[in-house]
Amino acid sequence: MVTWRKYSNAPNYHAMILPVILAGGSGSRLWPLSRELYPKQFLNIAGEQSMLQQTLQRLQGLEEHLMDSKCDAPFIICNEEHRFIAAEQARASNIQHSGILLEPVGRNTAPAIALAALKALSKPTLDEQSAPDPILLVLAADHHIAKTSEFQQAISRGVDYAKQGKLVTFGITPDAPETGYGYIKQGKPLSSSVKTDTNGTKQPINHAYAIECFVEKPDTATAEEYIRSEQYLWNSGMFMFKASRYVEELAEHHPEILAACKLALAKQNTDLDFIRIDAEAFKSSPSDSIDYAVMEKTSHAAVIPMDVGWNDIGSWSAIWDVSEKDEHNNVIEGDVLTVDSQHNYIHAENKLVATVGVDNLIIVETKDAILVANKDKVQGVKSIVSQLNQADRTEHVHHREVFRPWGKYDVIDLGKRDKVKRITVKPGHKLSLQMHHHRAEHWVVVAGTAKVTNDEKTYLVEEDQSTYIPLGHIHSLENPGDLPLEMIEVQTGSHLSEDDIIRYQDSYGRDVRKQQVHSSKHNQTK
Repeated sequence: MVTWRKYSNAPNYHAMILPVILAGGSGSRLWPLSRELYPKQFLNIAGEQSMLQQTLQRLQGLEEHLMDSKCDAPFIICNEEHRFIAAEQARASNIQHSGILLEPVGRNTAPAIALAALKALSKPTLDEQSAPDPILLVLAADHHIAKTSEFQQAISRGVDYAKQGKLVTFGITPDAPETGYGYIKQGKPLSSSVKTDTNGTKQPINHAYAIECFVEKPDTATAEEYIRSEQYLWNSGMFMFKASRYVEELAEHHPEILAACKLALAKQNTDLDFIRIDAEAFKSSPSDSIDYAVMEKTSHAAVIPMDVGWNDIGSWSAIWDVSEKDEHNNVIEGDVLTVDSQHNYIHAENKLVATVGVDNLIIVETKDAILVANKDKVQGVKSIVSQLNQADRTEHVHHREVFRPWGKYDVIDLGKRDKVKRITVKPGHKLSLQMHHHRAEHWVVVAGTAKVTNDEKTYLVEEDQSTYIPLGHIHSLENPGDLPLEMIEVQTGSHLSEDDIIRYQDSYGRDVRKQQVHSSKHNQTK
């Protein structure tokens, strides 16, 4: 259930902090682990939890650092294709959220944040004294932050500035002349309040600075100059401001974005935890980042430095940087043997990976792809993804193992007229009632019990039993038991793509009673 608290700007009322988690993006630079349908923010690549889950967990205990503010349940924004992954990972984290807003298309960060601000401002309040104007804390779902307590303290310092109407961003104190990040040049200090010292003298409290300018990713010589000057911070992409202030600035500097987002929300609807906006209206919005659309144009920007062990995990070398290493500076994940090898990142999912005499390599093995790259050349991974896309291949779109709201499937063999899947259905879950025009299906249960609807018949199929679904039969599959249902599906026919499906009933809010006509490589669902 989507729940919202009451907000107020009354002088003695606690400010409400509404975290907004931006969980969009495809993470193509971390291929082959990151794919379009399962990108890096949902992967466990920097710890035992996914990056989204780590971002959510990082908010736990934040209120302990907030002097006169409260923290609401986070609001998640993600691509519509990732909705079930985001919902399941939030549930698995045991963290309540304020809703999951679905973007029908990507339009960068400025429109996404506009949707969150407008949604927050539109919520009704309980009395005339309160106003629904929370302070938004905008965070990316795919950042690594090693020092949670220091992060929460830095966030708490931003509240007073946001109350004053500042648009606050958080700059990372640089420890190296990085050329992969944008930079922020600090201006004069800004006081948020005063404190009285032991002598009774009032002293201003300065935690933030005016922003002189934002600068693009520099070359090495320029980055070294920035470090020596001690006036520059890395641009983290984290922000804090009142919802109303962001809307005001967007109205002044980029009204086309605001108009499109208002129209998209005017036609919203809600199902389960998901908030769906009007796709055509949102598509009309210009695509722009918050930096270009607002932060570089406003005269009310402020930056708060933070030193929190931050990394945007934008490449395989960044993963190596933040991961635990062995005595030879290798990061080893999975079944790996090494001889005379050092400074490598080696990830094995399914096969034994052995190395002899290699140095400074990225080696990533998955079920359907292997990446070998020099650790200093990992930005070229994006070019591999581009080649896959141009060749109309699917290895950059989805893994061989595909997760669905009801469970998962793994395509273990594929021929011209046959496809073999290993299907796992979670206890109590059910696939949609559906029909195929071009294929028949044979189901063999290997563990658990299946409840099968096959045209007019409904029956149970036990372990070591099988059933046949002829072409054109309306059918469904359900797991009525307490343990996972595992089965092998053999498809035969002239057209085996996932776009051959007409859905009649569905438990997960997906389109029914119409043929799915999207490209098969983007529509891996049952």
